[in-house]
Amino acid sequence: MTSSRFTDAERLESLKVAIAGGVCAGAISLGILVVNRIFVFGFEVIALTLASGMATLTLLVNAGIAGLSGALFALVYRYAIRQDKNPQLNMGVVLAFTLVRGLALVDAGSAIAQNGWPFLSACGESLVIFGLTALVLNFALQQQWLKTFGD
Repeated sequence: MTSSRFTDAERLESLKVAIAGGVCAGAISLGILVVNRIFVFGFEVIALTLASGMATLTLLVNAGIAGLSGALFALVYRYAIRQDKNPQLNMGVVLAFTLVRGLALVDAGSAIAQNGWPFLSACGESLVIFGLTALVLNFALQQQWLKTFGD
């Protein structure tokens, strides 16, 4: 019988990383959504629409979905960077999640009709979310607030 490297301490560390990644990605996404709405509609209109339940619910659901994506990203990122400190591997995880989330957000027909702009916009937003989340995770790992798998 072999002993598993997935100890209770490793599971707890994975939970901490997932929570950190989810909170970070959710907060970044919420910030992007609010800034985008302010840029498009103006601050006064946003203040009024946020008072209505539907606008606030839409923002929170979008941030929650980004948070869940961020939690999954953080778990994969934790396991991907565990052995070596390869920057291409780190960026590969960020770009993989960027493409999967970004391209899934876009209706292909609409994007083609708009010369690909929705693809660039959605992938750019996802790159910001996962890139900043990776930076936060790297900082937390350097400070030893979080640990990579096997540390």
